[in-house]
Amino acid sequence: MSKAEYDAFLAQCPSRQLLDRITDKWVTLVLAALRSDGSHRFGADCAGDPRPRRYSELFRTLPGVSQKMLTQTLRALERDGLITRTVEPTVPVTVTYELTDLGFSLHEMIRGLKSWAEAHMDDVLANRAAYDTRVG
Repeated sequence: MSKAEYDAFLAQCPSRQLLDRITDKWVTLVLAALRSDGSHRFGADCAGDPRPRRYSELFRTLPGVSQKMLTQTLRALERDGLITRTVEPTVPVTVTYELTDLGFSLHEMIRGLKSWAEAHMDDVLANRAAYDTRVG
């Protein structure tokens, strides 16, 4: 398919598969973590300088992710060219992950989604409560 022919509304379009991948919560959070300073202070917007992060750092930054899910997510992002994986021959072996230029361009949009979700969570919670009262 040429670039002009991609249409995520079509079930078999590869862009739909990519859209499915990049909207996964762990993909979103991994990409955000690769730009974060790791402080998780209130109001942090993941706008730090990109830097390599070790697997263990990412695992600690993402409470709730299993080792299996983090490994699968990192492999998928590497396969898609969104991150690079570097292995240092140290004892023990040091493995780091870093955004590629392509990954950085996606991160800019992911950062906006993350910020929107954080800024509008109170509104969404109020709407959920109102809906549950009406329907419940």
